[in-house]
Amino acid sequence: MPSASVLETKAARVAALEEKLKGAASFVLVDYRGITVADDTVLRRSLREANVEYFVEKNTMLKRALHNIGMEDFDDVLNGTTAIAISVDDQTAPARILGEYAEKATGDFKLKAGCVEGEYFDEAKVMALSKIPSKDVLLAQLVGSLQGPIQKLAALLQAIVDKNGEAA
Repeated sequence: MPSASVLETKAARVAALEEKLKGAASFVLVDYRGITVADDTVLRRSLREANVEYFVEKNTMLKRALHNIGMEDFDDVLNGTTAIAISVDDQTAPARILGEYAEKATGDFKLKAGCVEGEYFDEAKVMALSKIPSKDVLLAQLVGSLQGPIQKLAALLQAIVDKNGEAA
């Protein structure tokens, strides 16, 4: 039987996980078997640069925290080695970075499941989500697509002004 201090420590850890998961825009669970230390260092650096928190957690702790916030869909994937990547502000960053790594990985590294805005994503959906460009890239594409017609309108208006100016 665990001591009271051990139980308190575990309860505090579960509560901290709950808070992180509640405040997350998205998170992804991965099986990190087969990853080398060098690859893990590169992966963690790219996740940090994207403002994604990545850490290894015990399955029982994750299961309790997820159950406490009403997410019971993850029970089937919470086995074996599990790491979690949590993003507070970007819905696609964890899936994008980990999905890119999983495609190149030679070991047993694989995506397990994820969650975006409270919705459960299985491995296939997380992989599909990983293909979506970042928010900044999507905004740049939107601005680029809006810029073309505006430039054409400006050129047309300038041509009308130039034509009317010559007639006067």
